[in-house]
Amino acid sequence: MNPGEINGVMLQYFEWYQPPDGTWWNRLTEEAAALASAGFTALWLPPAYKGSAGGYDTGYGVYDHFDLGEFDQKGSVRTKYGTKDEYVRAIEAAQGAGLQVYADIVLSHKIGGDFEEEFEAIPIDPEDRTKALGDPRPIKSWTHFEFAGRGEKYSTLEWHWWHFNALDHNGFEPDENVIWLIEGKRFQDDVDLDKGNADYLLGNNVDINSEDVRKELFHWGEWYVETTGVDGFRFDAAKHVRAGFFLDWLEHLREHTGKDLFALGEYWSYEQAALEHFIDRTDRKIRLYDTKLQDNFSRASKQGGDFDLRQVFDGTLVQADPQMAVTLVTSHDTQPLRTIDASIEAWFTPLAYALTLLRRDGYPLVFIGDYYGAEYTDVGHDGNEHHIVMPSHQWLIDRFLAARRDHAWGEQYDYFDEPTCIGWTRQGDDEHPGGLAVVISSGDDGVRRMQTGASNTRFRDTTEHVGDEVTTDDEGWAEFRCRAGSVSVWVPAADPQPS
Repeated sequence: MNPGEINGVMLQYFEWYQPPDGTWWNRLTEEAAALASAGFTALWLPPAYKGSAGGYDTGYGVYDHFDLGEFDQKGSVRTKYGTKDEYVRAIEAAQGAGLQVYADIVLSHKIGGDFEEEFEAIPIDPEDRTKALGDPRPIKSWTHFEFAGRGEKYSTLEWHWWHFNALDHNGFEPDENVIWLIEGKRFQDDVDLDKGNADYLLGNNVDINSEDVRKELFHWGEWYVETTGVDGFRFDAAKHVRAGFFLDWLEHLREHTGKDLFALGEYWSYEQAALEHFIDRTDRKIRLYDTKLQDNFSRASKQGGDFDLRQVFDGTLVQADPQMAVTLVTSHDTQPLRTIDASIEAWFTPLAYALTLLRRDGYPLVFIGDYYGAEYTDVGHDGNEHHIVMPSHQWLIDRFLAARRDHAWGEQYDYFDEPTCIGWTRQGDDEHPGGLAVVISSGDDGVRRMQTGASNTRFRDTTEHVGDEVTTDDEGWAEFRCRAGSVSVWVPAADPQPS
């Protein structure tokens, strides 16, 4: 097991709308020690290489994988987050504080080519990628990536149209709403079946069947680990790339770098069979987000007392295969106004984090926008502009992190017997005696009679939502309460309260 996972907690250390001022890596250097002290054990950092929008790009619009904020390309030297030196220094600071560091990488596409090229391609229905809409015809698109600002440093390969298999722009027919499948190419097998074949996502779709491309991505991966020292990777858009390629790439890096690299895939699907297929195809080497659990949280937050909390784990990856599940509440893709319409109402956010941070199964993820809060304006799914304020839940999450570190050990007993009020206890172990008790209500004030691992022991609510202490009986039983629409986390009262 990766050191960052031993009762560990991952923090997504970025959100989509943070200012593009180039200070992010320096901020991490300053905050790393405090984050480790709070109870985080690993950080997921944003894509660190140059995107097509230069210093404004989140990194998902990949231009040059080798430019970590070192070369004058796309209008800036730095990326949105800072320079290469600042990035490396931030990783060293995080690791020095005891944190694992996972790099976000995009292998599915490239955007922002330097020159147009002409070649032949077939128009494909974007809603059914198995359906051609015509015969091959000449097109032109921005598929030549010269990387003039970097030159031949780190790599001599320039990318051309033959390094891709499909794209979404034709300069001869710019208004045509089709995907262009390059003549002589094919979509990859062993991808998600969304829209017939999910190989294509956006921009210039990388052809991983190309020998040049495979050699380049393997070389880049080795260079990246050796240059940055990261401890693992988060694979973006995993459903859009042949599953076996991720395994090949990861095993190559592990062999050539000697590091037991952690791996997490973003396979956003609510089909359990699709997740299980990916896990099987990658030999259980790549964990996945529990997308169904996140969707359950979203629905519970919007339905309130009409959602049956006893079913919150139904159909989830953490229920079916807990070792492979990364449990999340929010991410940059699900925060309000973003691409996946599965945001979570603020009242339910602490309840959701209790359900991930204080239970036995899964590798929990905390989103920085939930931790520090976020404020931004963007156009929503309804076409209108909205101003969003995501409140900070840091105070409560810090209490959960402390309770997880000190008390969330040992056997877990569930008390899921009321549709709007559920609870569970952790019994503790020899090194963490006493355990804890958690009560959640989506309706009125709640109470659950539950058994702990500590007899005749006073418990207090570390969230301070309930002020009175409770004392367990000779067999460790007591009635534990919580407020309406809230959560309470009961820990032995003799332990000091977190500051």
